[in-house]
Amino acid sequence: MKSSLNAVYGWLLLLPALVLLAAFTHYPALATLWNSFFSTPKAKRPAVFVGADNYLAMRDDPVFWQALWNNLLYALVTIPVSVVIALIMALWVNRQIAGRSFLRLAYFTPTVLPMVAVANIWLFFYTPQYGLVDQIAGLFNLPGMNWLGNRSTALPALMLVTIWKESGFFMIFYLAALQQVPPSLREAALLEGASRWQYFWRVLLPLLMPTTLFVLINALINAFRLVDHVLVMTKGGPDNASTLLLFYIYEVGFSYWDTSYAATLSVVLLLILSITAFIKFRWLDRRTHYQ
Repeated sequence: MKSSLNAVYGWLLLLPALVLLAAFTHYPALATLWNSFFSTPKAKRPAVFVGADNYLAMRDDPVFWQALWNNLLYALVTIPVSVVIALIMALWVNRQIAGRSFLRLAYFTPTVLPMVAVANIWLFFYTPQYGLVDQIAGLFNLPGMNWLGNRSTALPALMLVTIWKESGFFMIFYLAALQQVPPSLREAALLEGASRWQYFWRVLLPLLMPTTLFVLINALINAFRLVDHVLVMTKGGPDNASTLLLFYIYEVGFSYWDTSYAATLSVVLLLILSITAFIKFRWLDRRTHYQ
């Protein structure tokens, strides 16, 4: 009887979170999947079942494949670079150095800036001839460039903005994890003759794996949900060279008002995130130590 009451009490405690999770996560995902099999309703024409027509149209859509390739490349570059820089910054500001508080503030400041504000700041940096980037290049007698108007540099320019903004955010998690590591572990490793690199690779890094797993999942989600920077800085151009998947979904859904095709694209995005997150959990779970 007591165990039953405890079970009911536990489910009642979970009920608010379960309701919110179902209402704002599971139901929208299922509704998106359902809508992807229907046509877009118009003023005088209701939605009709079209089966896999939207998916066949997506298969033949060159802009979708361009956006998908851009997003995969964007994630493959920004995620590891941001995580590595965040870890290096956390290791640096965790030491007893002069101006440590100022460094922590400086590293974290980009994180608190609104996304649109960051995009406008970097839009000024990338302005041809007058922007900060071209001004610095001019000091070394290097030619200026239209960084956001060139197919070969538009996407890397967006990557740089993301790395600059997110590294400080991930640094906070690593810094919190480093402060939980007992100093006695380092002392014991050094007494045993381990070098600093061996201590970092064999002792510290395994202890940071739970934080690394958390940061990687967040970085993955962030890499596939970017809209603000693209909308302000490039609008997907030139010639879709900087179009990312979620921005393309936004364009299809809110500029072209093709909600069914946008739902189809959203299903693919959810599938990519789910599979990648599952692989990360399975791969890193064996390397993660929670105690």
